[in-house]
Amino acid sequence: MKADPVVPGFIYGTAWKEDRTAGLTELALRAGFRAIDTANQRRHYFEEGVGQALAAAYRAGLVRRDELFLQTKFTYQRGQDHRLPYDPAAELAVQVSQSMSSSLAHLGADYVDSYVLHGPLSNDDWTDADGEVWEAMRRERDAGRTRLLGVSNVSLEHLQQMASTDAELPSFVQNRCYARLGWDRDVRQFCGEHKIIYQGFSLLTANREVMNHPLVGEMASIVNATPAQVVFSFARSVGILPLTGTSSAEHMREDLESRNLVLPAEAVQAIESLAG
Repeated sequence: MKADPVVPGFIYGTAWKEDRTAGLTELALRAGFRAIDTANQRRHYFEEGVGQALAAAYRAGLVRRDELFLQTKFTYQRGQDHRLPYDPAAELAVQVSQSMSSSLAHLGADYVDSYVLHGPLSNDDWTDADGEVWEAMRRERDAGRTRLLGVSNVSLEHLQQMASTDAELPSFVQNRCYARLGWDRDVRQFCGEHKIIYQGFSLLTANREVMNHPLVGEMASIVNATPAQVVFSFARSVGILPLTGTSSAEHMREDLESRNLVLPAEAVQAIESLAG
């Protein structure tokens, strides 16, 4: 079994890019991203396009597989369209295995670094079906086809119920992170208590009011940064591993440069206070 991967400090997200997926993913790799997030869910992702970008990057000598962190997801049928990566009539455990095999083929890989359950079956509860899928994902991990496991789009209640079943807890939680909802504080606290890495997505698009807030603009001027860089630096300060899905080469560069920006504690507290 391979050792656990080193998780880079920024993840490039590939959702909603369709026929631009390959070009933008390769652009992100050339910009310096070494962690790529995708999903075997053709409705919102073109995982095969990610694989095309990886193949091009390998051919160009830009990066090696062992220098990358690749993350993909298993998505229930309710989150898919008609282009399913598994037999919908098969048992859930078989669907997980089929989806993983399809992902590895798309990505030209023999393993991924992180395999994520793309949201529990119910918005309210961690169900028996989730437990079945999670156990199947664990078997994928034990077989060496993924190194770590995660869950996305989960509530604190989901995680508490998961823990109450004595299930192995995930290495990652990936959620959309809204400032007006306290930057998902309750889930982040659970993650901190259980040594789970919290991945935050839509940090900019879900928080336009923060991006446009005079306080953030003033901070950006003081530290000679963009408002986006301030938000990403804030995220790291409170324990969030950020994702970005930008299609701009300039913004890719700026986003990565935010890793070098450290906000003073009072600035972090001020941004926290913008939560509703």
